[in-house]
Amino acid sequence: MPTLDEVLSQAGQENFPVASRVLPRASRAHLMAIYGFARLADDIGDEADGDRLALLDWLDEDLDRAAVGHATHPVLQRLTPTIQDLQLPLDPFRALIEANRQDQTVHRYRTFDDLVGYCLLSAAPVGQLVLAVMGLATPGRVALSDQVCIGLQVVEHLQDVAEDAGRGRVYLPQDDLAVAGCDEAALTATSASPAVRAVVAREVARARPLLAAGGPLARTLPLRPRLAVAGFAAGGMAALDAIEQAGHDVLAVPCRPRPGRFGRHLVSTLLRPAPVPA
Repeated sequence: MPTLDEVLSQAGQENFPVASRVLPRASRAHLMAIYGFARLADDIGDEADGDRLALLDWLDEDLDRAAVGHATHPVLQRLTPTIQDLQLPLDPFRALIEANRQDQTVHRYRTFDDLVGYCLLSAAPVGQLVLAVMGLATPGRVALSDQVCIGLQVVEHLQDVAEDAGRGRVYLPQDDLAVAGCDEAALTATSASPAVRAVVAREVARARPLLAAGGPLARTLPLRPRLAVAGFAAGGMAALDAIEQAGHDVLAVPCRPRPGRFGRHLVSTLLRPAPVPA
């Protein structure tokens, strides 16, 4: 079981950090507590020794204890003031646990819609909690946030194709692999075959309109949250640019956002027109 220090030490290594430095200090403290929980759930689901499902059940129970101030793990103890002070619902936290339960038994997704269903558990709850921490959650904003978070999750899946496949998990939709004639063995090669590149290109095209929801969402928010949300979306777009510039060879090339591309997408995201928040 990872310690509090081990969990939080990973915060700076994230592609799209939850606790952006442009946010107010008080919000960052709450968001780091939420990040710690999400990281702990992922570490249990991906790396824990022993019965991971049993450990995830324990985490679910400690979440209940955290809500009333009796958590046993330091990460959950740190989360208690955030849950209590902000009166956060537990459902988004439970969804993150459920995503990791699903990872233990579901290792393939037939369609992109199936993958989106998984991302609604594994990624969308984080955006929902971010909005709740800032007191900005409305149905319209949550719907846009869900799209951005799904897009960011797809980006991470594309960046980690080989790593995931090495763990026995394939997040590229099975239908898309079949259409491209792509064998799963090709996902762990040292470079991407034309078939792998075709599938990656398909998912890049699907991720862009999801990330584009960051513009309408950002423009409904106050300045600091607007910059943070625009930054998340711009980082995702810049990562997709890097994938395209690598010829969609995500196996041979680390496809990380480049500063210049990030800056251009940030400006573009901030200038997109805003809807009326619901």
